[in-house]
Formats: sequence, structure tokens, C-alpha cells
Amino acid sequence: MAILGNIIKGVIDIKDSFSSDMNPVEAQNEVLEQLLNKAKDTEFGKHYSFKSILESENIAKTFSEKVPYFDYNKINKEWWYKLQEGTQNVTWPGHPKYFALSSGTTGKTSKRIPVTNEMIEAIKQAGINQVFALSHFNFEADFFEKEIMMLGSSTDLHENNKHLEGEISGITASNIPFWFRSYYKPGEDIAKIEDWDERVQHIAENARNWDIGALSGIPSWIELMLQKVIEHHSLNHIHEIWPNLQVYTSGGVAFGPYEKSFNALLGHSITVIDTYLASEGFMAFQARPETDAMQLVTDNGIYFEFVPFKPEYIKEDGSLIPDAPAVTLADVKLNQDYVLIISTVSGAWRYEIGDTIEFTDVERSEIKITGRTKFFINTVGSQLSVNKMDDAMQELEKKFGTKIPEYTICAKRGEDDEFYHYWYIGNDDKLNSEEVAEALDDFLKGANNNYKVARGKALKGVRVKLIPPHVFHEWSGANKKKGGQVKMERVMNEEKFQEWEDFVSSQL
Repeated sequence: MAILGNIIKGVIDIKDSFSSDMNPVEAQNEVLEQLLNKAKDTEFGKHYSFKSILESENIAKTFSEKVPYFDYNKINKEWWYKLQEGTQNVTWPGHPKYFALSSGTTGKTSKRIPVTNEMIEAIKQAGINQVFALSHFNFEADFFEKEIMMLGSSTDLHENNKHLEGEISGITASNIPFWFRSYYKPGEDIAKIEDWDERVQHIAENARNWDIGALSGIPSWIELMLQKVIEHHSLNHIHEIWPNLQVYTSGGVAFGPYEKSFNALLGHSITVIDTYLASEGFMAFQARPETDAMQLVTDNGIYFEFVPFKPEYIKEDGSLIPDAPAVTLADVKLNQDYVLIISTVSGAWRYEIGDTIEFTDVERSEIKITGRTKFFINTVGSQLSVNKMDDAMQELEKKFGTKIPEYTICAKRGEDDEFYHYWYIGNDDKLNSEEVAEALDDFLKGANNNYKVARGKALKGVRVKLIPPHVFHEWSGANKKKGGQVKMERVMNEEKFQEWEDFVSSQL
């Protein structure tokens, strides 16, 4: 009998039964006031008169009027660079102990995003709230005694000018609560290994020693880890070594494009739970099994604003124009893509995280990530977003009975000086690229009217090159590093695409 599991499950069920229904809009108003009060005496707070904002009749409206939007480049150039020099009280009281390194999907140069002690606590609390939400998924008591494989970046953080640096997954794993450490795998020693391939090799060698009930990590790297374990032990699927694996907590990117290739590694279906943990904070998590949408964390150190995702509000580099209109949680609508704006306990203010979201349930504050502002092609008016690209890949998987875990695209002129969409698609089957291109084009015409119009005018056509999926992983390794928060760029500009094509040529 799972005695400990019954105790844990009982605590979770009791906590859920006594939880009062929180009003997300009211919670957000409180969070904004708390943030402004805490930071009013910082350099940033004085510069933008947080005290006068707090004294205004409509704090949210005045805040949006007085404080401009910041993307990483702007806030780092004007404010965060001082933190690297050791300056105190810049955008948040004191000085951050950690900086999350994030090259995101746009290049080799790492962003350094401050992570305060308050943010560490906020992330922990959001994680605890997600555990309590498991009461809605009706897992048996013995599930709560199984171990959890958290596959992130190395927890061996590097010291730099009196602070520690690493990816957010490494920072959070190095701060796990003491009571959780016996459940956490691969364990502290293996998690500290910097080299991705070496770390995964150690995981494969130790896999039989663990009773894994849940996985957590970015889909592409979880897949590679599972493949390594299966290969090392000559298995048919992962459930032959981890028979009690029931849950995969996904995050970082949309799971849809990976679903088919991921399921091929399993012996039976498992529950997939989406989370939204970024370098800037724990934004949302899936709180109930009836939907794969995620509930925004509205009461815990992050204040959200939303800008309608329209081409006229977006600059060529993916950032917002200064006067793009923002709405609060009280005024969001269904069936509208929004650019997500956050202000946080790490001293990010009206910060453009770069993601676009859509509300699936306004009352519950449930969202889906629909793409990236930089993963949006509007060349010759095609207005093609990453969620439509993901949908297209899943349609190709169905049509051709295949798996497509990775892809990237660039819009550029061909040798005839006409515009084309150039696609590189990761696939191990011997498909006909022209047939794939035709099917891809037909699907996008039916799914996106702007694309259909563009195809009748200035967008000449679609060109597809099929390559092995491992080339995408090697590209990530060559340009950044494997594992952790690293994600493949879905859309490239022409300069980066030329680098990509040269790299692909060297690999084939």
C-alpha cells in the first residue's frame, strides 16, 4: 500500500477542497500595487514616479501611460547593464543573486535576465500550486511516491562579479526544496554535468536505478534523452524500464509538433501537462484535465498586460511600436492573439517577453501560447504565425503517415527575383519534397486567408527541403548548446538563413 502517497494525495485533496475561488482581476490589481510599492524607491521607480502612479485614481491606466514598453535590448541598455557593474536598487531593491542566461531562439549572445530571491520564491510557489492542481487529474496514490526526471540545463552555476549565472532551469533545480530532493532525478551530481551528451549518457547508465513517474523538460531534449535510454538498454519503448511513467510536464514550446514522435517512444499513453516557465518567471500551468490550456499565475509576483497582435503594432525586429495599445486582464477577449507584457518581482517593467498568447477561457484566465512575435512572417502580406505553421506540420504528419519534430522557414527572393517561403523540414522518411510542398501550400491556403491572398499575388510559391531531424539538434549545439531552455528558431531572417543553409550543407 502506498502509505506516503496516500498522505501526499490526501494533503493535496484537502488543500483543493479548502481553496477559495480567487478573482484573477482583483489579484492582478493587488500584484501591481505590491510591485510598485516595493520598487518605488529604486532608480527606475523614481524615474517613472511610481509614488505618483500609486496615488492616481486608476493605477493600471496611469502605469501604462507613464511607463514605456521595454524589450530586452532596451531595458538592458538603459537599466540592467548597471546590475552587471554591481549597482544596487536599479529596477528592484537590492541586487539579484542570479542571472538567467537566455539566448532564446535568436542568436549566440546570451541575454542576462535578473532573477531575484523574490522571483525564486514566486517560482517555487507556482510549482507548489501546480502540484496542488494535480488533485483534478485523479492520479492514484502510488503516483505521488514515484520519482521525477527534471531535464534542464546544468545546475553547476558560474560565478560572475558576485552573482551566479545559468539557465533558469538550472537555477530553479539548484533551489529545489529539501523535501523534494529524494524525488528529484537525475540527482545533484549528474545535474551538475555541463556537457549535455555526457549528462544524458549518465542518465542512460543509471536509468534502471530509478522508478520514474513523471518527466519535465522541453520536448525536443526529452525525446533525445528517452531515445538514448532506449538505445542504451536495447528497449522497444521507455515503459520497459520506467513502467510507472504516467506524466510528462512539457514547457518552453508548443507540444503539438512533437506529439507523434514523442508518443512513438512510449509503451502506452501518458498524461501531458503544459507549463509556461520562462527565464523571466513562471507564467502559467495547466490546472485541469478538461483542457490543454494553461491558467495564468495571477497572484504571484507577475503583472500581465496584453497588446493585440496586429502587424501594424509590430516592428520588423518583433518589438512593439511605442503607442501600441495594451489592455489588462479585465478587458481581454476570446479569439484574439495578444503580445504578452509582464512586470515582475525581478525588476522587469512592461517587458516584452516575445510570446503571443490567446485566451481560451477569460473567466479562468486560461491561455494557449500561439507563437513568437519574431516567428511571424508578413512578407508580401502572408501574415503567417507559428501556430499556423505548427498546425501545418501536424497536417503533413497525418497526410503522409510520418513524424515531423522540427522545421524552420524563411521568406526570401528566389533566383527569379520572386518571393518564396523556403521550408526545411526534419523527417527520416523518404518523402517526395514536391508533394510535401504542395500539401503544405494547400493547407495554409485553407487555414489562413491572408496567406491565400498573398499566394495569388506576390508570394510565388513554397519550396521544401527534407533533412534528418538530428541536423536541427546539431545546429543548436553548434550555435548555442544542447539541452536546457534552448529552442529551435522557427523563422529566420535571410542572414541567419544563409548561415543555416551553409550549416546544413556541411552536415549532409
